[in-house]
Amino acid sequence: MFPGIGTLINIATIVSGATFGVLIGNRMKSKTRDLLTDVLGLVTILGAGSALIPLWSVRFIQSLPSGTSLLTILGSLLIGGLIGSALSLEDRLDGAGEYLRKKFGASQESPFVEGFVSASLLFAIGPLAILGSISDGMSNGIDQLLLKSTLDFFAAMAFATSLGWGVAVSAIPVGLYQGAWTLIGFGLGKILSGYQIDAMTIVGGVMLICIALRLLKIRSVAVGNLLPALVIAPLLALLLHSFI
Repeated sequence: MFPGIGTLINIATIVSGATFGVLIGNRMKSKTRDLLTDVLGLVTILGAGSALIPLWSVRFIQSLPSGTSLLTILGSLLIGGLIGSALSLEDRLDGAGEYLRKKFGASQESPFVEGFVSASLLFAIGPLAILGSISDGMSNGIDQLLLKSTLDFFAAMAFATSLGWGVAVSAIPVGLYQGAWTLIGFGLGKILSGYQIDAMTIVGGVMLICIALRLLKIRSVAVGNLLPALVIAPLLALLLHSFI
């Protein structure tokens, strides 16, 4: 096998899962599709909960000055949100989704953009996307990405039953994102310490909660503007770690 094969498998599972979802979803009543979206929102909350667990881990707490673990996450989200808002990342994501919607011929009333944005964020956020891609790049195996691919297949199928082909197109940014981490793993090896990955994972968990709120139609949070927090989190954790 070659570096990147894990991401290629992941892309295939997202597209195939979404395809099954669209084919099945067309035969479902709108109430049934809404129910499936609600279920996915609830399951996303469960995924967010597991991503938040490192916040209370001994490794993360002891790697930072006393009492700063929660402040690290807060600071990462605030700084990342300010950067994302200044760059209008949410609008750019929506614009990219709208461009792709037109290219794929989806109607303006369709949930194409919502499916593209929500699925892109859901599939890209989380420790498996980063750790699995780095492991793949270092030729240490693709076990983590195979697990992620299995989960993404069913998530894509559930998403696509109500959100359509935008879910399948989300494979493009997911492939680029994981491909970048694979290159990092290939060229630089393991560049992040455990506590840095913990910080990134926790921030990702908060963002997953935001996605769940959107899916459940509780509140539409501009999650795209928070994306820079995924980069800020390990850097801020490293900075605070230096004060120990």
